[in-house]
Amino acid sequence: MLRERQIRGFSGWLFVFGFLVVLGFSIWMLIVAISDRAGPAIVAWLLVQAVVIVCVFGLTVVNPNEAKVVQLFGAYKGSLKEQGFRWVNPLTLRRNVSLRVRNFESSRLKVNDQDGNPIEIAAVIVWRVVETAEAVFHVDDYEHFVHVQSEAAVRNLATTYPYDTHLEGQLSLRGSVLEIAHRMREEIQERLTRAGVEVIEARISHLAYAPEIASAMLRRQQASAIIAARQKIVEGAVGMVEMALEQLSSKQVVQLDEERKAAMVSNLLVVLCSDRDAQPVVNTGTLYQ
Repeated sequence: MLRERQIRGFSGWLFVFGFLVVLGFSIWMLIVAISDRAGPAIVAWLLVQAVVIVCVFGLTVVNPNEAKVVQLFGAYKGSLKEQGFRWVNPLTLRRNVSLRVRNFESSRLKVNDQDGNPIEIAAVIVWRVVETAEAVFHVDDYEHFVHVQSEAAVRNLATTYPYDTHLEGQLSLRGSVLEIAHRMREEIQERLTRAGVEVIEARISHLAYAPEIASAMLRRQQASAIIAARQKIVEGAVGMVEMALEQLSSKQVVQLDEERKAAMVSNLLVVLCSDRDAQPVVNTGTLYQ
């Protein structure tokens, strides 16, 4: 397994100064050779010019947040990461690799969640290259590799959890946003480590039921909300009835037998739990008639 090896190269400005000195000396040598009609001197001047021209191809510029992977006849020699004007062996092949933070949004994937319901899901992944040798030599195209493996991880995550929770404490895609984002990042990172890529953040950007079941699931969510609201109403109503009976008994406002208590509880629950305004009935007789 290739690991990144950082190299510094040589200062490009130093070599430019050396090239200018050699160029000036070669011009003087050419003038002397022509005046003396010395054939070997002219040949030497041509050789010097050829060497200078070849060495010029060793000059390279490394921009901020950029690296250059250096190869010599197929062998990995190292990576230039120090920004500036550098010079390396002109026979080497240098490949640019961006170290900037990048992000992309996956396509909307249609998958089945843990309960078998078809859903649509998409995610935003923020990433960057941290190991240039692994990014260049371990995978064929690291950008395409990041896209494909990220979508595979999102698809696998969507099948592991339900769209919505049905049990207390259960993780769901809709209800556990932070936990799902953390687990998504871990799974994507595990797949992309071999490509020298660090996943900075991964979050769900789109989540919805598939169109063919969206209306049915909407009714189901509305029914669940109504049931939950009714439960709260009943709990509050029972507490109010209990408090009313206790205060009537403690203050001795009226003495009620068990049958009258049951009737009173029934009436109070109807009034408190009904979704419509209660219609009062005026009793013109006694309490028992």
